[in-house]
Amino acid sequence: MKIILSFLISLNCCVCFSQKALPIIKAHSNQATIHGQYNSVSRWHINPKLKLDVFTTGKLTKPTTMKFKTDIDSVSFKIKPGQKKDFIVLLNDKDSCLTRIQCLETRNFSKLSPEIHDSIPFFINSYNTNFLRVVFDETDSLILNFDTGANEVALTNDALKTKFKARPKLYTTDYRLQIGNTLYKSKVHDIELAGHETDGLLGWDNFDGMIVELNYDHNKLIVYSKMPKQILRDKQYEAFEIRYIDNKPYIKSELQQSGINSKDWFLFDLGYVRTVMLDNNLLKESRIPVRDMKVLKKVIMHDVSGHEIPVITAALEVLKIGSFKLTNVPAQLLPPSNPIRGINTHILGNDILKRFNTILDFQKNVVYLKPNKLYHDNFADQKKSGA
Repeated sequence: MKIILSFLISLNCCVCFSQKALPIIKAHSNQATIHGQYNSVSRWHINPKLKLDVFTTGKLTKPTTMKFKTDIDSVSFKIKPGQKKDFIVLLNDKDSCLTRIQCLETRNFSKLSPEIHDSIPFFINSYNTNFLRVVFDETDSLILNFDTGANEVALTNDALKTKFKARPKLYTTDYRLQIGNTLYKSKVHDIELAGHETDGLLGWDNFDGMIVELNYDHNKLIVYSKMPKQILRDKQYEAFEIRYIDNKPYIKSELQQSGINSKDWFLFDLGYVRTVMLDNNLLKESRIPVRDMKVLKKVIMHDVSGHEIPVITAALEVLKIGSFKLTNVPAQLLPPSNPIRGINTHILGNDILKRFNTILDFQKNVVYLKPNKLYHDNFADQKKSGA
């Protein structure tokens, strides 16, 4: 009996140990990649000096397969909101690197009591940059561009030097932001450039779990914790599913040129002040005849890091967003090297998006659009070029 009991105890210990054992993958290089939903890829540096190295996924709306890939090995698993997965990377057969991939909980403030209903002045300047005022850490007043192509808060180096009584700590500390009557928390990043006449960018995820209305007719940004019934009853709005790629919101749109149609997912980017940025590789895949697009001008643009990007502006016959049809759109053609983002991406910019009163439902992940007073305005590049 003692022998049997000892055997059972031993077997139970082995089972418990095997349940707690972590997957081990090998690496000869400290450079790796993390592959997520919709073919997004993030670069990763394996660091054996850290006790636990954590990668947080972008917003997930359903269980998603993640793959961590080294130069010689990989591990894959499904993860859903609120979950975390640990594994060990064995670097050069000697350094054990405990690594975690985690996904934040889904946020939904629809049952918040009392409800949030904040109406905030919201404007577009002559450079086509939207902006609103926020109070940073209860002391410093800032003008930020609400940028759905950004995350958290990013402040220009110039603003960091001149706007603060005490310079904020970058990347590590959660700071309080007062937007309207509500306090939010966000980490702060530094960037070289932001929209003209602003101190930086306010990323979309500060409002995750909320409803955000952009009313350009009345110059208001309105934040709700619960979707107002009058918005759902407004038949002028057209609904679009949001797909999150690299933690940025995308919606489907369509290009039409010389009888060729192409539908794809476009980054919904309020921070990009022009019309639409078209990715060269995606244009080739869809066989859009770029050669038929009349070249309007060639310029040098700069990204938020100040890097120069040569861009051609050419006339696109039709851009369709649902049933909304915009013609003779001066579109920017991204060079084949695609220096702006790590994935092939078409971008809808603010010279398009400002033409719609917009509801961003970050609870059910839907964008609602309806034309506003700016819908028939000339495009900025048409004003400058006479096209």
